[in-house]
Amino acid sequence: MQLNWIKYTSGKWCQLNSLALDNPHFDRLAGVYVIWHGGKKPATVRVGKGNIRDRLAHHKNDWEIQAYKELGLYVTWAAATPEYHEGIESYLARKLKPMVRRKISNARPIEVNLPWEKTDTTVAA
Repeated sequence: MQLNWIKYTSGKWCQLNSLALDNPHFDRLAGVYVIWHGGKKPATVRVGKGNIRDRLAHHKNDWEIQAYKELGLYVTWAAATPEYHEGIESYLARKLKPMVRRKISNARPIEVNLPWEKTDTTVAA
């Protein structure tokens, strides 16, 4: 499945802690997301699914996520039909091996393009 992973309009990745979640872009936006740190060895911190605004607002205050803020926390997300959320999240968790894990569904993984593959979608958030 091909997803449209979001970046800033400048073409740079969105910084989790400065992201303007009150932007209308996030109204009723549901899908999947990836949070990573940009340290010397960038690594995936968390993957998830659901209402993007609500989930990212929660992660801005989650000490397990914020433990990596000094390395720079970045995020990207993609809209997806709710019936595919669990399968996509399952695939992302298995592929990216996030450092902060939550119970991931045993849903059949749905393979998607990864965020670091070409994307043309941007947001002014």
